[in-house]
Amino acid sequence: MARAAAQTDMKGGRRTAVAAPNAAQLNYLRAGLDQPGGKLPLFDQAGAAIPAALIRACIAKGWAERWFHNPMAPDWLVCRLTPRGAKAAREALPQRRQSTSRSTGALPR
Repeated sequence: MARAAAQTDMKGGRRTAVAAPNAAQLNYLRAGLDQPGGKLPLFDQAGAAIPAALIRACIAKGWAERWFHNPMAPDWLVCRLTPRGAKAAREALPQRRQSTSRSTGALPR
C-alpha cells in the first residue's frame, strides 16, 4: 500500500508533501524500472492503452517525463522514469523477508 506524503517537493522555497503513487501509477512506474533508459509503456500487459490521464498525473508529480515526440502517433505520450519516479517505484516494492527457518546448522542424520 502506498504511503501518503512519502516524498517532498520544493514549492516557492518551501517543502510541500507529494502524495505517493496509487496502485495504478505504481504499476505504470514499476514497468520502467527494468527498461533501457527507464522507458515507460504505452500499453499494459493485456494490450490496452495506458490511460493518458494516468500518464499525465505521473508527469505532473515529477515521476515521469516526456521522452520524445512520435510524429507517427502525435497523441501518444512516450515517457521515461525520472529519478524521483524510480525512487517512488522502488520504495513501494515489498521488502524481502528474512528467512524464518531456525536451522541449527547440523547435518541431518
